[in-house]
Amino acid sequence: LIFAMDATMSRQPTWDMALKLQGDMFGAVKEVGGLDVQLVYFRGLGETRASKWVGDPEALARLMTRVSCQGGYTQIRKVLTHARRESKQAKVNAVVYVGDCLEDTADASDEADIDDLGSRAGELALLGVPMFLFQEGREPKAQRTFKEIARLTRGAYCHFDAGSARQLRELLAAVAVYATGGRKALQDHGASTKSAAAVRLLEQLG
Repeated sequence: LIFAMDATMSRQPTWDMALKLQGDMFGAVKEVGGLDVQLVYFRGLGETRASKWVGDPEALARLMTRVSCQGGYTQIRKVLTHARRESKQAKVNAVVYVGDCLEDTADASDEADIDDLGSRAGELALLGVPMFLFQEGREPKAQRTFKEIARLTRGAYCHFDAGSARQLRELLAAVAVYATGGRKALQDHGASTKSAAAVRLLEQLG
């Protein structure tokens, strides 16, 4: 699972929340199997970084605590390109993206933005990689684009509220289960935990 996050300055509260919750992703899949996660983030003026693959929550937490959010522009285009490259090297079962807005193509029209990012998302779809996009807030352009990326990759889009740790925890856990064991595992997870997030994802997955 590729765990991609916007680390621009506005994202510090959500970054801190995700740091506290990331262990739940690993905990949710103990009965299904192992989970390897790669952290990808962007910040500042064009900086995008990817970590090594890690298989335990402590290792991922150590990686996340080394990252400080910085001002800059959103770079979701680079996340899509990176995910495609990784998927060609080894099987990636899912990509998670957590962000709030879409700033990286501010000089273009909304339609051009969606077409460009949609084309990159389509390349992920051909590789069989679903993308799960979790938006904090409801910025309209980002919401429209995130939903289209989710549709094209046969993933899912969900909104969560600022400061809602429970929502994000359930969403991350549900995707981790799906990435590890597929639809059947997610169905079992939803039934056993009564997770509203699992239901939301299953509805979109079809």
